[in-house]
Amino acid sequence: MKTKHLATFAIASILGFGLVACTAPRYGDTSGTTTESEIETYPEAPAETNPAAVNPTEANSTEDGAEPEAAAPQATEDSNLVFFSSDGVAIRGTDPVAYFREGRPVAGSESFSYEWGNATWWFSSAENRDLFASDPERYAPEYGGFCAWAVSQGYTAPIDPNAWKIVDDRLYLNANTGIQRRWERDIPGNIDKADQNWPGIQAGL
Repeated sequence: MKTKHLATFAIASILGFGLVACTAPRYGDTSGTTTESEIETYPEAPAETNPAAVNPTEANSTEDGAEPEAAAPQATEDSNLVFFSSDGVAIRGTDPVAYFREGRPVAGSESFSYEWGNATWWFSSAENRDLFASDPERYAPEYGGFCAWAVSQGYTAPIDPNAWKIVDDRLYLNANTGIQRRWERDIPGNIDKADQNWPGIQAGL
């Protein structure tokens, strides 16, 4: 009787082992596992946009604080004068005299224009036009109307007429209000650097 029970137990053990062997996973069996194509992948972070990659004629659309792009200047009748202009109109058609008389940027009009420095300057009134004509260098912005911050860094860039400041009775323009704030952190130092850089920059324009 004992021998019979032992034989039965042995048979059951063999059958049970066989079932386990059949259901155990085999190396190389990919069923029930995650394949490489099913693994969620995250897109790479976009490359940082170069803030300087801006069309020079679209300086107003640049994000504030973004480094301005170098701009191509307009040649002038006097080889010692170079002024930033867009479509031949200086400082985007803003009246330069209004900065001094009204303390704000004012759009000029083609009806009150004056040719100087191989650029056309627009004014908001005949009076402002005549004041400019009598002494253009008194009212014209520094560094040929290019961005004051850019010149302090050794290059030229277009301007936003809303980014302006009068210092010691001289008009300074910048690429945008963000760059203006950066420039204002050290106005005397940035003016000194720009004054030193401008002759060399101007000679190469």
